[in-house]
Amino acid sequence: MKEQNIVQWVYSSTSNQELQERYDEWASSYDSDLERDFGWVGPEVAAEAFARHAPKDASVLDAGAGTGLVGKLLADKGYGKIDAMDLSKGMLEEARKTGAYSALHQMVMGEHLDFPDDTYDAVVAIGVLTIGHAPASSLDELVRVTRSGGHIVFSMRPDTYLDSGFKEKQSQLESDGAWQFVEVSEPFQTLPKGEPDAYHQIWIYKRT
Repeated sequence: MKEQNIVQWVYSSTSNQELQERYDEWASSYDSDLERDFGWVGPEVAAEAFARHAPKDASVLDAGAGTGLVGKLLADKGYGKIDAMDLSKGMLEEARKTGAYSALHQMVMGEHLDFPDDTYDAVVAIGVLTIGHAPASSLDELVRVTRSGGHIVFSMRPDTYLDSGFKEKQSQLESDGAWQFVEVSEPFQTLPKGEPDAYHQIWIYKRT
């Protein structure tokens, strides 16, 4: 695993089961690997964008929370009601150690999420709507569990947006009146050390 590009190793998973197993295996060194070898900046950019829109007393779902990088940043900004959700038990165990989360849930993006409608004031999903991970249909569930007036903040590669059904899904949700477009960032390098050609954008929508 260490001898090859670990991000590509994870992205090459052929099933949710394999994806879960690979994240379980990577969990203990995930943070240090991304910082040292890739310079992963997605969480910082996303947390800044999120904080411009969601009030500090919002109940937040960190969807695809991983080891809790986003949750820790949000907790540092004063958010005190954050739940983590991820398909990997190993990653959730690392997230628990941050102390940022009120609850941790093992669930799979792209499947039905075991939350009632309108559970959260805001949802954040960083680094999960990507190749071999959560499909465009995941957005339906993120919208469903968000209360009216709440914000949904997520990151995505421009090519994923164009080529993997997200453009169509996002437009459909808007035309259906499920959410309203708020803003999208300019593309920025998310892994400047390890994958300098990889760019993401931060998308923000408001639940109607």
